[in-house]
Amino acid sequence: QVQLVESGGASVQDGGSLRLACVLSGHTFDGWKMGWFRQVPGKDRDFVAALLWNHYMPYYGHSVEGRFTISRDAAKNTMYLDMNSLKPEDAAVYYCAAGTFKFWNEGTVADPDNYNYWGQGTQVTVSS
Repeated sequence: QVQLVESGGASVQDGGSLRLACVLSGHTFDGWKMGWFRQVPGKDRDFVAALLWNHYMPYYGHSVEGRFTISRDAAKNTMYLDMNSLKPEDAAVYYCAAGTFKFWNEGTVADPDNYNYWGQGTQVTVSS
């Protein structure tokens, strides 16, 4: 079965950096769509970034574009989220997700309902 396991969450200061990792297992992921979302208590899950496992072609949420970078190492079945210039409003539980939905565009990648599999989440705290 498909499993996603996140790691790398931590507490950092305003302006700091973190790298999150998501290790995927249980399937070959050619053609799959991968994403990072984040959620704070009482709010919906927000889109952060996404990529195509084979062709990269990243999308980013407007609030993180230019500061965050999504990448993957296919040999390690691992996806990363490099977060720079962190702000207190970036604090959240970060989730990685995987899906097989058909269309790749700004609308589909940002809809959490399109992703079939989710990790357990990793906490990022940013103090001012």
